[in-house]
Amino acid sequence: MREALVRRNRGACYKPVPRMLPERPSAHLHTPTAASRDLAMDALEAAAVSAETSVAVGGDERVAAESFVALARLDAPAVRQRLDRVMMGADPELGLDRLLIAGALEPLFPEVFAMVGFGDGEWRHKDVWKHTKQVDRQAVPRLEVRWASLFHDIGKVKTRSISPEGKVHFLGHAEVGTRMFDKLDRRLPLFASEPALKSTVRFLVLHHLRANQYEPSWTDSAVRRFARELGEHLDDLLCLARADITTKRPEKKTKGLGQITELSARIAALAAEDAVVPPLPKGVGDALVKAFALPPSPRIGQLKKALEDAVAAGEIEPRLTSEEYVAFVAANRARFGV
Repeated sequence: MREALVRRNRGACYKPVPRMLPERPSAHLHTPTAASRDLAMDALEAAAVSAETSVAVGGDERVAAESFVALARLDAPAVRQRLDRVMMGADPELGLDRLLIAGALEPLFPEVFAMVGFGDGEWRHKDVWKHTKQVDRQAVPRLEVRWASLFHDIGKVKTRSISPEGKVHFLGHAEVGTRMFDKLDRRLPLFASEPALKSTVRFLVLHHLRANQYEPSWTDSAVRRFARELGEHLDDLLCLARADITTKRPEKKTKGLGQITELSARIAALAAEDAVVPPLPKGVGDALVKAFALPPSPRIGQLKKALEDAVAAGEIEPRLTSEEYVAFVAANRARFGV
């Protein structure tokens, strides 16, 4: 019902071109008064309380769009504080609905507002706005993950296409969505005071599909490479990937969650194994000395360190035989300086 308040009319025919984002309210219309900015702040506070208490607070009155923009530019920390409460509340879905009804969503986040009513089965894909709210609700209450949940699919609006067979595609929507997030950040300084948070949210938007691409056939080397490339964002990304599974089909949901659980378990097992068992076998130093006629010197230690770095980079598997590491060095003589 709430979506019906803002659902826009669409024509009967669809052409595979990106949907236009709503125009941003012009800053030159007029300067909002202090009273109108207070109304905007009250609307944000009502949305925050709604999310925190799971009880709708506030009426259905819309506040002028430019009041929210002016407030965000005048007092970005106060706006962020209320938006953070919406995202971190027990019912972020209700809080987002209240932002939508109050007229705050469109001027603050037109990229998100464009998802409202986008889909809904008309073109054989899920309603992206409803999906986004469900992802927010399912996500762990961690600020980085909740904000990434809100923005992770904004690129779908610009990338939807229909194949000749009638299949819907959103090719490159993660990359497009990341650029849209960058533009959003330049437009309003809501994340300027927390560059680490902004960087993490951006990273999660860009890579949010990767965990769901996991297959049990991945080699240990591929799993190590995945964990290494995700680095400090690994846990956040796995949490987002779990929340991103919103299918109503029980068997599909069970399979998706199971694969992420399996990936997480393999990463943990390999990390524990790597922490206990050295990546190179005993005697590899002696094998290098004999193979390349090297005199005993610190150079042997440097070669072993270079081999360990190659293992960590996924160029060669750990715990092979000394002969296999010697062959690897021989195949890359210039690199290893032998």
